[in-house]
Amino acid sequence: MNNFLFRKIDNSGLILFRIVFGLLITLESFGAIATGWVRKNLVEPSFTFNFIGFDFLQIFQGEAAYFLFVLMGIFGIFVMIGFRYRFSMIAYALLWTAAYLMQKTSYNNHYYLLMLLSWLMVFLPASRRVSIDAEINPEIKSNAMPRWVWLVVVFQIWIVYTYASLAKLYPGWLDGSAIAAFMYGKKDYWLIGEFLQSKMLQTVMVHVGIYFDLLIIPLLLWRRTRVPAFILSIIFHLSNSIIFQIGIFPYLALAYSFFFFSPETLNRYFLRKEPLYNGNEIEIPKNKNLWIGVFSIYFIFQIGLPLRHHFFQGDVLWTEEGHRLSWRMMLRSKSGTLSVYVKEKGSEEKTLYNYFTVITQKQSASVATKPDLMWQLAQRIKEVEKEKGRDVEVYMESWISINRGPYHELIDSSVDLASEKWSHFRHSSWILPEPEDLFLSKE
Repeated sequence: MNNFLFRKIDNSGLILFRIVFGLLITLESFGAIATGWVRKNLVEPSFTFNFIGFDFLQIFQGEAAYFLFVLMGIFGIFVMIGFRYRFSMIAYALLWTAAYLMQKTSYNNHYYLLMLLSWLMVFLPASRRVSIDAEINPEIKSNAMPRWVWLVVVFQIWIVYTYASLAKLYPGWLDGSAIAAFMYGKKDYWLIGEFLQSKMLQTVMVHVGIYFDLLIIPLLLWRRTRVPAFILSIIFHLSNSIIFQIGIFPYLALAYSFFFFSPETLNRYFLRKEPLYNGNEIEIPKNKNLWIGVFSIYFIFQIGLPLRHHFFQGDVLWTEEGHRLSWRMMLRSKSGTLSVYVKEKGSEEKTLYNYFTVITQKQSASVATKPDLMWQLAQRIKEVEKEKGRDVEVYMESWISINRGPYHELIDSSVDLASEKWSHFRHSSWILPEPEDLFLSKE
């Protein structure tokens, strides 16, 4: 095992990935400011729906968020050029983790992947060449890395794709209603909008979505299928980028391809002046047991977290319990309506509450379909009204539709959410059981 994990191999793939990764996180950081993402999610709201338990991150809410993202962009440049790599990568990982945990309004799986990759990159020797660090300090220059580096990166992306495929094996995806709902929202796209409404195309997308995610890593690993798989990957990810406009994720996924091609191929096209590693050294570090233990625990969590929803009552597509951190990507379209009522302690009269005085229009779309955000909104309303000298109970009526299907009531409207306690490890009893026709579309 030691010989396998710690045998040195060429590091061309890692070096190229670091350069592209640095470029992408730079574009993500500055792009979030330029497109108004930071303004809409972190500046305009009076408070952000942070991951429960991370309320202290609200200190970055408001104008401070711009500074946070500018810093991330700067550190992204440093990562790309390999300047003070380790410090820059740690700084970026900390800042992006804070940005990720402080809001759930615009949740995206690639934000989570970016957080994981950032921390993994902290521990990888990615600046040993084609970097300012290596030019300043030639002692660190090397064209080799231990094999465990390659294994860690490839295993991480394999987990992502595999769970993304398995999550699609549910009625709403298999019958095409999920894809139909996604494409319905793209019907006004120039040139391709009408084409995306084709039932034949949507049927193809249903099957491609499952089999691409399940097979792409094995196909890239096998030399005979590597080039066709890479071409398919380009078509798949660029199509996703055009249709779904999901930021840097398609390009990050393509950058992973560096780890599958041979050093000879990578050097021929990208690193022509760089020598290949042709040795066969094995260098076992003194703290090898620590490294093996840390990464073993990490991957146990990575394999276990996406399975946790099976231990909660109800369907995760309905309750959302166990949905995040689970690679449940582009699975369903949800819409909903929300009415909020408050009642002063000692009174019997409920009054309709204008919750748009507390949250923004953008935030309301997420709150209407996600129980944990409803609970957080109830806590926020109670705090706001307490500042006004009122002690209130908060009740909500929420009706949601999945994949443009029929609307159903999501939560128990007789429960005062403001007095409920939140638990990460048990089902919230005020979420109603899912209906039998949950995935029955209107089509």
